[in-house]
Amino acid sequence: MAKARLVQNATLARKESSGGFLSSGWYYSNQTLLLGVLLAIAGNILISISLNLQKYCHLRLMRQGSQKPFYRSKLWWFGIILMGTGEIGNFAAYGFASVMLIAPLGNVAVIGGTVTIAGTFLVVTFAPRVTQEVTARKIQNDLVSWQFLIYVILAVIAFCILLYFHKRKKVNHIVILLTMVAVLASLNVISVKAVATMITLSVRGNMQLTYPVFYIMLILMALTCAYQVKFLNDAMKLYSAEEVVPMNYIFFSISAIVAGAIFYEEFRGTGLLSGFMFLFGCFLSFVGVFILTWKRGKGCLRSFYIDYGHIPGKEMRSKIQPDSTSLSYGSLCNEGDSVKTQS
Repeated sequence: MAKARLVQNATLARKESSGGFLSSGWYYSNQTLLLGVLLAIAGNILISISLNLQKYCHLRLMRQGSQKPFYRSKLWWFGIILMGTGEIGNFAAYGFASVMLIAPLGNVAVIGGTVTIAGTFLVVTFAPRVTQEVTARKIQNDLVSWQFLIYVILAVIAFCILLYFHKRKKVNHIVILLTMVAVLASLNVISVKAVATMITLSVRGNMQLTYPVFYIMLILMALTCAYQVKFLNDAMKLYSAEEVVPMNYIFFSISAIVAGAIFYEEFRGTGLLSGFMFLFGCFLSFVGVFILTWKRGKGCLRSFYIDYGHIPGKEMRSKIQPDSTSLSYGSLCNEGDSVKTQS
C-alpha cells in the first residue's frame, strides 16, 4: 500500500513538473508548430503579391514616362501595406516555431512544382524542434557569445564591402543587392524571433518586456527591416519579379538557417538523419524554385533603353535612348545578334 502511494506521488510530481514547464517554459507542440506554419504561409503569399504589385507600379511609371517618384503612387503603397501585413504574419510565426522551419517556407511565394512541394514537406517534417527557453536573460548571454560576435563582425564587413561597390562603384547587379538583403535578413530574423518570443512569454505570464534587451532587439528589427525593404525595392526596379523573388528566397533561407544555427543553436540535439533530411528538403525547395523560374523573364523585354551605339547612323552623343509610350519600344531581344546585324 505504501509502495503504491509512493508511485502515485511520484507520478503526480512528474505531471506537476511537466505542467510547470508547459506553462512557464518555451516549447513547440504540434499545435503551435501548425499555427506557425500557417502564419508563415499566409504571410509569404501576401509578400509575393506585394512584390509583384511594386514591380507593376515601377513598370507603369516607366511606360508613362512619369517623373513622379514611385513612393507617391497609391498602388506602390498598397503593395507596401500588403508586405507589412505579410511580415506581421511572419513575425507572429517566429513566436510559435523555429527559424529553420519558418524561413524556408518562403517558397510558397513561388507556387507549384512537385520538387518544391516535396522539399517543403521534408522541411516541415524534419525541421529541428527547439525545446530551449528563449528568455531575455538567455538572449543577453547569447549576444556576447564568441560565435555570435564573430558572425556579426563578418556580416558587417561583408555588408560594408557590398555597400561600397553598390554606392561608390554603382554596381547594381542582382547578386550584390540581394546579398545585402540577405545579410540584413540574418540579423532581422534573430531580432524578430527574440521580440516575438519575449512578447509570447510575457503574454503567458512570464514578463520579459522590462529587460532593456527587448528594446534593443526591437530597434534592430525595425532598422534591418527598413533597409531590407529599401534594397529589395532597388532590385525590383532593375530586375523582374521572376528573378528577384526566387533568388531572394534562396539567399534569405540560407542566411536565416545560418543565423538560427549560430544564435539559437537550433541544430543542437538534432539527429544526423533528421538534420540531413532537413537540409535535403531545403535543397529540393531551392531546386524546385529554380526549375519553376529559370525560363521566365527571358523574353524580349529586357530593358526599356538601348545604347545609341547600336543604332546605325547615330552618333554616340548620349548613352541611352528613352523609350516611347509603347511598353516594348527600345528593347533588345538579343543584344549580341543586334550588333552583328548592324555590322
